[in-house]
Amino acid sequence: MAPEEQDILIKNQKVVITRLSSSFKNNRIGHAYLFDGKNGTGKEATALFFAKLLLCKSPVEYVPCETCSSCRRVSTGNHPNITLIHPDGQNIKKEQISELIFSMTRKGYESGRKIYIIKSADRMNNAAANTLLKFLEEPEGDVTAILLTDSYQSLLPTIQSRCQRISFLPPSRDVMINELIETGLTMSMAATVTMITSNNNEALLLANDEQFAQVRKTVLKLVEASETNVHEALLFIQTNWLQVIKEKEDVDLGLDLLLYVYRDIVTLKAGLDSTLTFPDQKDSFKGLAMRMTYGRLSAIMEAVLQSKRHLNSNMNRTLLMEQLVLNMQEGLLVV
Repeated sequence: MAPEEQDILIKNQKVVITRLSSSFKNNRIGHAYLFDGKNGTGKEATALFFAKLLLCKSPVEYVPCETCSSCRRVSTGNHPNITLIHPDGQNIKKEQISELIFSMTRKGYESGRKIYIIKSADRMNNAAANTLLKFLEEPEGDVTAILLTDSYQSLLPTIQSRCQRISFLPPSRDVMINELIETGLTMSMAATVTMITSNNNEALLLANDEQFAQVRKTVLKLVEASETNVHEALLFIQTNWLQVIKEKEDVDLGLDLLLYVYRDIVTLKAGLDSTLTFPDQKDSFKGLAMRMTYGRLSAIMEAVLQSKRHLNSNMNRTLLMEQLVLNMQEGLLVV
């Protein structure tokens, strides 16, 4: 991490950095942390900052010096005491965690603390999570785990309870939107991408991605088709949705955007003064808000969340979307 990046991190997550620096100062380092926050809030950068601080040879005011050999190797990803785990495909598998534990117990490390960072920890399958749990319960030596997630509730409660949870707050969404508008984005696109990420650079890339624009457009058309009749909606899935939204990552994104559609409708129905995800659809959503009951809106949103859970369990994606359409049409859950 370059010094200027570290300065931005410290500024944006001052509370988190202060807490971590204080634990280092007081020599109260936990054996497991859970960094929880929206995509783009700097969880991975903070994890590397903390790892660097724990391994730094000459920290300055409880901040890594950035110049010692240890700091430089962390920055280049070459420090032997740090292990980074990320999903292999869609999930983190048991074999990955088993290999991690094996590597943590064998020789070959330098003196000092051993640190492992698990990205998208909520995507551990059950076998991987249970294997990690045993290691969290009985860590050997100076070992610190840092789990990163943007879906805290998806983690096993037993893992949650064994980690110190550190929440990352996103920057002001309205400030982000204004900054993106200054770069030339429309208000509508800026409002949508800031619901997906809290990082302006990522938001810009997303806004200029043609596939993202197509997914956004397709989601809005699905809502329109769903309010016509169930046959139109099912036909739309076959002739439009499946042609545009093919990859699992895009399905997950589409479901998120669909959830935000109904969040907007609830916002308008309740008369709340908050920035919509789709401000360009305000008039259309107002009409839906007048026709739909809170009960049906709640049922639809729960159906979308259920579909996200099924997606992560590798349910057939065509069947998943057809079932969701039926649920949306009726406002009832089909189990």
